Amino acid sequence: MSDPVAELRPKAPLEGGLPRRLAAPLGALAATAAAFAYVGAVDPNEPGHYPVCPLLHLTGLYCPACGGLRSAHDLAHGDPAAALGANALAVAAYAACAVFWLLWLGRAARGHRTAGPRPRAVHWWALGGLLLAFTVVRNLSFGGGLIP
Repeated sequence: MSDPVAELRPKAPLEGGLPRRLAAPLGALAATAAAFAYVGAVDPNEPGHYPVCPLLHLTGLYCPACGGLRSAHDLAHGDPAAALGANALAVAAYAACAVFWLLWLGRAARGHRTAGPRPRAVHWWALGGLLLAFTVVRNLSFGGGLIP
């Protein structure tokens, strides 16, 4: 059993100078920027550039990720409204990742370890429930606004 108070105590500071501490967060930013630049340059709305969703292709049902590349393409082109229309859950995930990245960068810049509170089983179940609910609603007649 983990000690919840121990998770909140400050961890030992990171070794090395500022460039070494920022290498991982800046590397992750570079990889993410490269991925968004590629999706921004290669339009997922044009057939033949990306593989089709197997679930959509085989069953006609939209998975929770359907429209995710289109939403990334729209964000790369500065159109958040179209991105939300393509996949609102993906846009929320992009925003959450950006917040977590900023926290990671701030902790690394101050020399703190990045290990924070760990997700518990209830968090994973809640995420799974959210994905399932999103998938079910977008495939029902009243969830047409969530279809990419």
